[in-house]
Amino acid sequence: MITIKDIADLAGVSKTTVSKVLNNKDQKISEATRQKILDIIKETNYVPNKMAQSLVTKKTKTIGLIIPDIRNPFFTDIARGAEDKAVNEGYNIILCNTDESLYKEELAFNTLSEKMVDGIIFAPSSKTEISSTYNISNKPIVLVDKEIDIKNLRGVVSLDNEEGTYLEIKHLVGMNHKKILYLSGPLKTQIAKDRLKGYKKALEEAKINYNEKLVIQGEYSLDWAYKTIQSLNDINFTAICAANDLIAIGAIKALKEKDIKIPKDISVVGFDDIQTSSIIEPQLTTIKQNSYNMGYESANILINSLENKTINNIDKIIFKPELLIRSSTSQKL
Repeated sequence: MITIKDIADLAGVSKTTVSKVLNNKDQKISEATRQKILDIIKETNYVPNKMAQSLVTKKTKTIGLIIPDIRNPFFTDIARGAEDKAVNEGYNIILCNTDESLYKEELAFNTLSEKMVDGIIFAPSSKTEISSTYNISNKPIVLVDKEIDIKNLRGVVSLDNEEGTYLEIKHLVGMNHKKILYLSGPLKTQIAKDRLKGYKKALEEAKINYNEKLVIQGEYSLDWAYKTIQSLNDINFTAICAANDLIAIGAIKALKEKDIKIPKDISVVGFDDIQTSSIIEPQLTTIKQNSYNMGYESANILINSLENKTINNIDKIIFKPELLIRSSTSQKL
C-alpha cells in the first residue's frame, strides 16, 4: 500500500511538504512542487489513511451536524451550507436528524461523541431549552437558528426574528389590514417569542389593539396550519401572518378549500423564503432568511475555532431579515 513516505520519496520532498499539500496548507509551497505532488498522488491512487492521521493529530476532520427536521427546507438549506463550507476546508459532515424529539437529540450527541467528531453544529428543536445533560465532552459547539444554554459554546448564527415579523405586519397594516391572525410556533421558544414581539410592536405603532384571540399557537408544520384553518367556523380577520412558510402554505390550502380567494379576500405572509414559496399560487410574500448562508457561517465559525484561528470568545452573527413582497398580499378594499 502506498504511504505518504512513498509519495515524498517519489516527489523528492519531505513528508511534511506532502502533508501540507494534502491538508490545503500549502500556501508557501511553489505551484510546481504542489502540482508534482498532486500528479504523483493521482498516478499512484494514493488514499490518505484517515485513521492513522487522527491518531497522530487527535483530530478526525469530521464535524457533527444536528438538525430538528430534515423535511423542512429551511434546515435542509442549513445542512447544505454547512456541508459546502466543511468540504471546502477538508472536513467531513455527519448529519443527525432528530424529528423534534428530545430523545433523538440526546442520542445524536451520544453518537457524535462515539464517532469522535471534532466539533458540532447544533440547530436545537422547538422543545429544547437547556442541554446540560447531553454528552458533549469537550467538543466545541456552534448554535444555528436558536440560542440555548449549552456548554463549550463557540458561536451563534441566527436571524433578527422580531424585526422580521415587524416588517411583515407593518406591510399588512400599510395595506389597510387591521385584523391580522397570527399563526405561531410553540411560544416557549425564544424564536417564537421574538416573532410575536415583532407582531405586537407593529400593531402598537399602528395604534391597533392587540387581541390575543387572533394569536393561535401550534407547530411549525403545514398539516397543523391546514387543520387549524379548516377548523375555524368564523373568518373574522383579513390577513394571516404565519410564523414560517410551511404554516402559510398549509393555511392557503385550507382557505382555498373554503372558497376564500387570496389575496382578494385574505392576504397571507410567511417566514423563511423556502423554495416552494415562490412557486405556489399565489406566490408567497415572506421574510427571506438566508438559511444556506447561516449554515455556511456556522461551519466557518466552528472550523476557525478548531484550527485556532479565533480566540475562545463566542462569535455571534445575526442576519438581517428582508421582506419579499409577492402576490399573496394586497390592499384591503
